[in-house]
Amino acid sequence: MTPDVISPYQKSSYSGQQGNCVEIAATANGGRAVRDSKDRTRPSLHFTPAQWQAFLTGTKEEAS
Repeated sequence: MTPDVISPYQKSSYSGQQGNCVEIAATANGGRAVRDSKDRTRPSLHFTPAQWQAFLTGTKEEAS
């Protein structure tokens, strides 16, 4: 069972106007839901809080 999305989906302010973006929303269990902004009818990917934190940590390490 996937947790309920409890906030509006948002896309990064770094995204351009082309629509090639992902959008992220908070979920009821403290995790995140991620969807493709080009096709919002497709299912979202859901991440637990620990999975989301691991993703953020990994991307920060890659950026430095």
